[in-house]
Amino acid sequence: MATLFRNLSLVLTISFLSCHYLSVTSLASSDGFVRCLLQKIPGELVLTPSSSSFADVLVSSIRNPMFFNNATARPLCIVTPVDASHVQAAVLCGRAEGVRLRARSGGHDYEGLSYRSARRGEVFAVVDLGARLRAVSVSGGGEATAWVESGASLGELYYTVAKSNPGLAFPAGVCPTIGVGGHLSGGGISMMSRKYGLAADNILDAKLVNANGELVDRAAMGEDLFWAIRGGGGESFGIVVSWKVRLVQVPTTVTVFVVGRNVDQGAADVVARWQDVAPSLPPELTIRVIVRGQRATFQSLYLGSCADLVPTMSSMFPELGMTSADCREMSWLQSAALIQFWNPSTPVEALLNRRTSLSTFTKAKSDYVRRAIPSDVWKNILPWFTMNGSGQMLLEPMGGFVGGVPAAATPYPHRSGVLYNIQYIAYWSGDGTAANRWISGLYAFMEPYVSSDPREAYVNFRDLDIGENAVAPNDVSTFESGKVWGEKYFAGNFERLAAVKAAMDPTDYFRNEQSIPPFVGPKQVRKA
Repeated sequence: MATLFRNLSLVLTISFLSCHYLSVTSLASSDGFVRCLLQKIPGELVLTPSSSSFADVLVSSIRNPMFFNNATARPLCIVTPVDASHVQAAVLCGRAEGVRLRARSGGHDYEGLSYRSARRGEVFAVVDLGARLRAVSVSGGGEATAWVESGASLGELYYTVAKSNPGLAFPAGVCPTIGVGGHLSGGGISMMSRKYGLAADNILDAKLVNANGELVDRAAMGEDLFWAIRGGGGESFGIVVSWKVRLVQVPTTVTVFVVGRNVDQGAADVVARWQDVAPSLPPELTIRVIVRGQRATFQSLYLGSCADLVPTMSSMFPELGMTSADCREMSWLQSAALIQFWNPSTPVEALLNRRTSLSTFTKAKSDYVRRAIPSDVWKNILPWFTMNGSGQMLLEPMGGFVGGVPAAATPYPHRSGVLYNIQYIAYWSGDGTAANRWISGLYAFMEPYVSSDPREAYVNFRDLDIGENAVAPNDVSTFESGKVWGEKYFAGNFERLAAVKAAMDPTDYFRNEQSIPPFVGPKQVRKA
């Protein structure tokens, strides 16, 4: 950190020169960008709106039809790189021709910012990593590791690792179609976070194309930038093309259970008790809760056998009433498929399916809870799920390994003292008025019971409602506008992220509506 601030005088100089460079080149035509690309990479990797496959590739990773309509700002073109040199070419051409880039790995950004702009008139191109940059290479010698390209899905990573060695796994999210690039750069909560930490806690190295078009690894990028991309959002600092991750040991047999409780079966009391129990359970045991309709569903992964799990549940969480009849024993890879699809006959190969659907509109928001919500309050929360337009609430416990990591160790700050994360999701087809009213209303109702100053949020559950960047006349996102939403995602780590941004991308080339803004100001200089 000291090194970063000692170099700020140099950063100020670079910032001035780079701003001049971008302001001159931004006058170039968008046609110049495409011509530049075609001089550097094979033509079949550059898709313009006139290309026959442009629409199919664009829609291939769009998860929300809200962001695929006539009002959606479309990219100038889509670049489908086969290797890192193609990403470098896209950055160099973009800088030279004044065209910004948005990188997409799996398309799960809840606001669609990896493939669309919420700003009218913005000229941008999409670098679609998920089209061709999806290789996974496992190394089992010594510490088990894997190099995984950013376009790979979590399902592809899980499948390749487990087929290489059934005793290995990687702690990342439940949904198999999520792209590795976005998930890791935002932190990555999982059913094994309490045992092994976030996905970002298990990143050992990365290869990133920076704002100068250089391909750098951990040694070349430096520890400040390496810190920033492990939870601070990789889209702000460059395009990460691949990651080296630490794989974790899992037993031959793991156990999954699902137990539901309706309101008339005391769901409110059981959820209230879960808040105290779940963060303090043995780290091998994770129980998350899905609230929908008038039912709370308790879904669990235990890294061990049913015979060992039942006594633990009986002694620590008897209120749930879980028994051996609820157990399903299987391999870890099978558990990844079962928890997602909840169909015992679904083969593990289903984890490789990247197909998406545009049938359902969605809106998501998030919170963190540091003090248990009383049972009486839960009895007032559950009726929200009888309302017109109601969706669901997902509660994911913290504690264990993830809670023991210092808040400043990575940009993800929601560590010690956090009981659980809340994800609110609204679904609709057709008119979304009721669903949007429901999620906004529930989010407002929950304010007294969740974290405050700031009201914390999870960057991987992106929500533009909590704030967007303003762009200053010098064409750089302002620090003050970013601080509004940034401290909710990153708390005290936001300023350091903005300092890294200033050092690595002072002209704000890599940006979107919630990218980290560069911060070079008197307050920062005084720290030198």
